Amino acid sequence: MKAIVVTDQAAGTAGMKLVERPEPPAAINDVIVQIHASGFVPTELAWPSTWTDRRDRDRTPSIPGHELAGVVTALGYGTTGLSVGQRVFGLADWHRDGTLAEYVAIEARNLAPLPGDVDFTVGASLPISGLTAWQGLFQHGRLQAGQSVLAHGAAGAVGSIVMQLAREAGVIGTGRAADRQKALDFGAQEFVDLDNDALEDVGGIDLVFDVIGGDIQKRSAGLIRAGGTLVSIVGPTEARPADGLAVDFVVESDRAQLSEIVQRVRDGRLRTNIGNVSALDDAVATFNATERRAGKTVIRVRP
Repeated sequence: MKAIVVTDQAAGTAGMKLVERPEPPAAINDVIVQIHASGFVPTELAWPSTWTDRRDRDRTPSIPGHELAGVVTALGYGTTGLSVGQRVFGLADWHRDGTLAEYVAIEARNLAPLPGDVDFTVGASLPISGLTAWQGLFQHGRLQAGQSVLAHGAAGAVGSIVMQLAREAGVIGTGRAADRQKALDFGAQEFVDLDNDALEDVGGIDLVFDVIGGDIQKRSAGLIRAGGTLVSIVGPTEARPADGLAVDFVVESDRAQLSEIVQRVRDGRLRTNIGNVSALDDAVATFNATERRAGKTVIRVRP
Protein backbone atom coordinates (compact mmCIF):
# COMPACT_ATOMS: atom_id res chain seq x y z
CA MET A 1 0.00 0.00 0.00
CA LYS A 2 1.02 3.64 -0.37
CA ALA A 3 1.80 5.41 2.90
CA ILE A 4 3.55 8.51 4.16
CA VAL A 5 6.29 7.82 6.71
CA VAL A 6 8.50 9.90 8.96
CA THR A 7 11.92 8.89 10.31
CA ASP A 8 13.59 12.13 11.42
CA GLN A 9 11.96 14.26 14.11
CA ALA A 10 14.26 17.22 13.48
CA ALA A 11 13.22 17.36 9.82
CA GLY A 12 9.51 17.90 10.59
CA THR A 13 7.17 17.76 7.61
CA ALA A 14 10.17 18.17 5.27
CA GLY A 15 11.24 14.66 6.30
CA MET A 16 7.99 13.03 5.14
CA LYS A 17 8.20 10.46 2.35
CA LEU A 18 5.60 8.63 0.27
CA VAL A 19 6.60 4.95 0.21
CA GLU A 20 5.23 1.44 -0.29
CA ARG A 21 4.45 -0.39 2.95
CA PRO A 22 2.89 -3.81 3.64
CA GLU A 23 -0.84 -3.72 4.38
CA PRO A 24 -1.38 -4.06 8.15
CA PRO A 25 -2.81 -7.26 9.67
CA ALA A 26 -5.87 -7.16 11.96
CA ALA A 27 -4.97 -8.01 15.57
CA ILE A 28 -7.50 -9.06 18.20
CA ASN A 29 -10.31 -6.46 18.47
CA ASP A 30 -8.94 -4.58 15.43
CA VAL A 31 -10.54 -3.77 12.14
CA ILE A 32 -8.79 -2.96 8.88
CA VAL A 33 -10.14 0.19 7.26
CA GLN A 34 -9.58 1.12 3.65
CA ILE A 35 -9.01 4.83 4.08
CA HIS A 36 -10.86 7.24 1.82
CA ALA A 37 -9.82 10.44 3.61
CA SER A 38 -7.39 11.32 6.39
CA GLY A 39 -6.85 14.33 8.61
CA PHE A 40 -3.44 15.53 9.77
CA VAL A 41 -2.36 17.87 12.56
CA PRO A 42 1.18 19.29 12.07
CA THR A 43 1.87 19.26 15.83
CA GLU A 44 1.82 15.43 15.67
CA LEU A 45 5.46 15.59 14.65
CA ALA A 46 6.31 17.05 18.07
CA TRP A 47 4.46 14.31 19.98
CA PRO A 48 6.63 11.56 21.52
CA SER A 49 4.03 8.97 20.48
CA THR A 50 4.79 9.66 16.81
CA TRP A 51 8.33 8.40 17.30
CA THR A 52 8.22 5.83 20.11
CA ASP A 53 5.90 3.13 21.42
CA ARG A 54 4.43 2.98 24.92
CA ARG A 55 7.68 1.55 26.25
CA ASP A 56 9.63 4.45 24.76
CA ARG A 57 11.20 2.28 22.06
CA ASP A 58 11.83 3.76 18.62
CA ARG A 59 9.05 2.83 16.19
CA THR A 60 10.18 4.67 13.06
CA PRO A 61 9.57 4.70 10.17
CA SER A 62 6.12 5.54 11.46
CA ILE A 63 2.98 6.57 9.59
CA PRO A 64 1.49 9.82 10.97
CA GLY A 65 -2.12 10.99 10.81
CA HIS A 66 -4.82 9.92 13.27
CA GLU A 67 -8.13 10.98 11.74
CA LEU A 68 -9.83 8.82 9.16
CA ALA A 69 -12.95 8.07 7.22
CA GLY A 70 -13.27 4.92 5.16
CA VAL A 71 -14.72 1.46 4.79
CA VAL A 72 -14.12 -1.62 6.95
CA THR A 73 -12.46 -4.39 4.90
CA ALA A 74 -11.54 -6.99 7.56
CA LEU A 75 -12.25 -7.84 11.20
CA GLY A 76 -9.74 -9.15 13.72
CA TYR A 77 -10.51 -12.05 16.04
CA GLY A 78 -13.12 -11.11 18.63
CA THR A 79 -14.07 -7.82 16.99
CA THR A 80 -17.74 -6.89 17.48
CA GLY A 81 -19.95 -3.92 16.72
CA LEU A 82 -18.77 -3.30 13.17
CA SER A 83 -19.08 -5.21 9.90
CA VAL A 84 -17.13 -5.58 6.66
CA GLY A 85 -18.29 -2.99 4.13
CA GLN A 86 -19.42 -0.50 6.79
CA ARG A 87 -18.59 3.20 6.40
CA VAL A 88 -16.76 4.48 9.50
CA PHE A 89 -14.80 7.42 10.84
CA GLY A 90 -12.74 7.92 13.95
CA LEU A 91 -9.52 8.60 15.81
CA ALA A 92 -6.57 6.20 15.62
CA ASP A 93 -4.32 5.34 18.56
CA TRP A 94 -1.46 7.82 19.07
CA HIS A 95 1.20 5.11 19.44
CA ARG A 96 0.31 3.05 16.36
CA ASP A 97 0.81 3.66 12.66
CA GLY A 98 -1.73 6.20 11.51
CA THR A 99 -3.98 7.17 8.68
CA LEU A 100 -1.84 8.80 5.97
CA ALA A 101 -1.98 5.50 4.12
CA GLU A 102 -4.34 3.41 2.03
CA TYR A 103 -5.16 1.07 4.94
CA VAL A 104 -4.95 1.21 8.73
CA ALA A 105 -5.36 -1.32 11.54
CA ILE A 106 -7.38 0.27 14.33
CA GLU A 107 -9.26 -0.82 17.42
CA ALA A 108 -12.96 -1.09 16.68
CA ARG A 109 -13.83 1.00 19.76
CA ASN A 110 -12.09 4.00 18.17
CA LEU A 111 -14.53 4.08 15.25
CA ALA A 112 -18.11 5.25 14.80
CA PRO A 113 -20.48 4.61 11.87
CA LEU A 114 -20.30 7.29 9.16
CA PRO A 115 -23.77 7.90 7.70
CA GLY A 116 -24.07 7.51 3.97
CA ASP A 117 -25.04 11.15 3.46
CA VAL A 118 -21.79 12.46 5.03
CA ASP A 119 -18.83 12.71 2.65
CA PHE A 120 -15.61 10.93 3.60
CA THR A 121 -13.73 14.26 3.44
CA VAL A 122 -16.10 15.75 6.00
CA GLY A 123 -15.86 12.64 8.17
CA ALA A 124 -12.06 12.80 8.24
CA SER A 125 -12.13 16.46 9.29
CA LEU A 126 -14.19 15.80 12.43
CA PRO A 127 -12.46 13.47 14.92
CA ILE A 128 -9.71 15.59 16.50
CA SER A 129 -11.34 19.00 16.08
CA GLY A 130 -14.83 17.80 16.96
CA LEU A 131 -13.89 15.65 19.95
CA THR A 132 -11.49 18.31 21.28
CA ALA A 133 -14.20 20.96 21.16
CA TRP A 134 -16.86 18.63 22.62
CA GLN A 135 -14.70 17.33 25.48
CA GLY A 136 -13.28 20.74 26.32
CA LEU A 137 -16.69 22.38 26.51
CA PHE A 138 -18.93 19.70 27.98
CA GLN A 139 -16.75 17.10 29.67
CA HIS A 140 -14.01 19.27 31.19
CA GLY A 141 -15.63 22.71 31.04
CA ARG A 142 -19.10 21.46 32.12
CA LEU A 143 -20.70 24.17 30.04
CA GLN A 144 -24.32 25.01 30.83
CA ALA A 145 -26.87 26.96 28.79
CA GLY A 146 -26.72 30.65 29.57
CA GLN A 147 -23.03 30.67 30.47
CA SER A 148 -20.46 32.70 28.57
CA VAL A 149 -17.52 31.28 26.62
CA LEU A 150 -14.35 32.96 25.38
CA ALA A 151 -12.79 30.84 22.61
CA HIS A 152 -9.35 31.61 21.25
CA GLY A 153 -8.44 30.73 17.67
CA ALA A 154 -12.05 31.14 16.62
CA ALA A 155 -11.33 30.73 12.90
CA GLY A 156 -9.22 27.59 13.31
CA ALA A 157 -10.20 23.95 12.96
CA VAL A 158 -10.93 23.50 16.69
CA GLY A 159 -12.08 27.04 17.44
CA SER A 160 -14.69 27.09 14.69
CA ILE A 161 -16.35 23.97 16.15
CA VAL A 162 -16.15 25.43 19.66
CA MET A 163 -17.99 28.48 18.28
CA GLN A 164 -20.83 26.36 16.98
CA LEU A 165 -21.17 23.98 19.92
CA ALA A 166 -21.13 26.87 22.40
CA ARG A 167 -23.53 29.03 20.39
CA GLU A 168 -26.46 28.31 22.72
CA ALA A 169 -24.41 29.44 25.71
CA GLY A 170 -23.08 32.69 24.26
CA VAL A 171 -19.59 32.81 22.80
CA ILE A 172 -16.92 35.43 22.17
CA GLY A 173 -14.27 34.48 19.61
CA THR A 174 -10.73 35.80 19.32
CA GLY A 175 -8.13 35.86 16.60
CA ARG A 176 -6.46 38.23 14.15
CA ALA A 177 -8.33 41.01 12.37
CA ALA A 178 -8.64 38.90 9.19
CA ASP A 179 -10.48 36.21 11.19
CA ARG A 180 -13.33 38.43 12.33
CA GLN A 181 -15.94 37.65 9.69
CA LYS A 182 -15.17 33.93 9.67
CA ALA A 183 -15.56 33.75 13.46
CA LEU A 184 -18.87 35.59 13.30
CA ASP A 185 -20.05 33.30 10.51
CA PHE A 186 -19.29 30.27 12.71
CA GLY A 187 -21.40 31.63 15.55
CA ALA A 188 -19.38 34.11 17.61
CA GLN A 189 -21.61 36.78 19.11
CA GLU A 190 -18.63 39.08 19.56
CA PHE A 191 -15.07 39.09 18.25
CA VAL A 192 -11.86 40.29 19.90
CA ASP A 193 -8.94 41.18 17.63
CA LEU A 194 -5.97 40.11 19.77
CA ASP A 195 -3.65 42.56 17.97
CA ASN A 196 -5.80 45.67 18.33
CA ASP A 197 -8.62 45.15 20.87
CA ALA A 198 -8.31 45.05 24.66
CA LEU A 199 -8.96 41.45 25.74
CA GLU A 200 -9.69 42.64 29.25
CA ASP A 201 -12.74 44.58 28.02
CA VAL A 202 -14.82 41.42 27.59
CA GLY A 203 -15.61 41.28 31.33
CA GLY A 204 -16.47 38.20 33.39
CA ILE A 205 -16.42 34.85 31.56
CA ASP A 206 -17.61 31.43 32.73
CA LEU A 207 -15.36 29.33 30.49
CA VAL A 208 -12.21 30.12 28.51
CA PHE A 209 -11.21 27.62 25.78
CA ASP A 210 -7.52 28.19 25.17
CA VAL A 211 -5.59 26.96 22.14
CA ILE A 212 -2.74 29.51 22.40
CA GLY A 213 -1.14 29.45 25.87
CA GLY A 214 1.51 31.90 27.04
CA ASP A 215 0.60 35.52 27.73
CA ILE A 216 -2.87 35.21 26.20
CA GLN A 217 -3.67 32.36 28.58
CA LYS A 218 -2.44 34.34 31.60
CA ARG A 219 -4.54 37.35 30.65
CA SER A 220 -7.55 35.14 29.98
CA ALA A 221 -7.34 33.53 33.42
CA GLY A 222 -7.99 36.93 34.94
CA LEU A 223 -11.31 37.22 33.10
CA ILE A 224 -12.88 34.11 34.62
CA ARG A 225 -15.72 34.53 37.07
CA ALA A 226 -15.78 32.80 40.46
CA GLY A 227 -16.47 29.12 39.86
CA GLY A 228 -15.49 29.35 36.18
CA THR A 229 -13.05 27.21 34.22
CA LEU A 230 -9.99 27.67 32.04
CA VAL A 231 -9.69 24.74 29.60
CA SER A 232 -6.42 24.35 27.70
CA ILE A 233 -5.25 22.01 24.94
CA VAL A 234 -1.68 23.35 24.84
CA GLY A 235 -0.26 21.49 27.82
CA PRO A 236 -0.24 22.19 31.57
CA THR A 237 -1.75 25.57 32.32
CA GLU A 238 0.67 28.31 33.36
CA ALA A 239 -2.12 30.43 34.84
CA ARG A 240 -5.08 29.67 37.06
CA PRO A 241 -8.28 31.60 37.68
CA ALA A 242 -8.27 33.25 41.10
CA ASP A 243 -11.44 31.42 42.13
CA GLY A 244 -11.99 28.69 39.54
CA LEU A 245 -10.56 25.63 37.84
CA ALA A 246 -7.77 25.18 35.29
CA VAL A 247 -7.91 21.99 33.21
CA ASP A 248 -5.60 20.74 30.48
CA PHE A 249 -6.45 17.59 28.57
CA VAL A 250 -5.54 15.35 25.65
CA VAL A 251 -8.42 14.41 23.39
CA GLU A 252 -9.65 10.81 23.56
CA SER A 253 -11.66 8.73 21.15
CA ASP A 254 -15.32 8.33 22.08
CA ARG A 255 -17.80 6.59 19.78
CA ALA A 256 -20.91 8.14 21.36
CA GLN A 257 -19.48 11.65 21.08
CA LEU A 258 -18.45 11.07 17.46
CA SER A 259 -22.01 9.99 16.72
CA GLU A 260 -23.40 13.13 18.38
CA ILE A 261 -21.02 15.31 16.39
CA VAL A 262 -21.79 13.73 13.01
CA GLN A 263 -25.53 13.96 13.71
CA ARG A 264 -25.13 17.72 14.18
CA VAL A 265 -23.41 17.87 10.80
CA ARG A 266 -26.30 15.96 9.24
CA ASP A 267 -29.01 18.21 10.67
CA GLY A 268 -27.17 21.43 9.82
CA ARG A 269 -26.19 22.53 13.32
CA LEU A 270 -22.46 22.01 12.65
CA ARG A 271 -20.33 23.01 9.68
CA THR A 272 -16.80 21.74 9.22
CA ASN A 273 -13.89 24.10 8.61
CA ILE A 274 -11.92 22.46 5.80
CA GLY A 275 -9.06 24.36 4.20
CA ASN A 276 -6.89 22.27 1.86
CA VAL A 277 -8.02 19.00 0.31
CA SER A 278 -5.15 17.14 -1.36
CA ALA A 279 -4.48 13.69 -2.86
CA LEU A 280 -2.16 11.29 -1.02
CA ASP A 281 0.39 11.60 -3.84
CA ASP A 282 0.49 15.36 -3.26
CA ALA A 283 0.27 15.31 0.55
CA VAL A 284 3.98 15.87 1.30
CA ALA A 285 4.00 18.98 -0.92
CA THR A 286 0.78 20.19 0.69
CA PHE A 287 2.17 19.85 4.22
CA ASN A 288 5.32 21.74 3.18
CA ALA A 289 3.61 24.56 1.28
CA THR A 290 4.82 28.02 2.24
CA GLU A 291 1.33 29.48 1.99
CA ARG A 292 -0.99 28.35 4.79
CA ARG A 293 -4.75 28.13 4.40
CA ALA A 294 -7.04 28.47 7.38
CA GLY A 295 -9.01 25.42 8.41
CA LYS A 296 -8.39 21.69 8.40
CA THR A 297 -6.14 20.00 5.87
CA VAL A 298 -7.66 16.74 4.62
CA ILE A 299 -5.91 14.17 2.46
CA ARG A 300 -8.20 12.40 0.02
CA VAL A 301 -6.63 8.92 -0.12
CA ARG A 302 -9.14 7.43 -2.57
CA PRO A 303 -10.63 9.62 -5.33
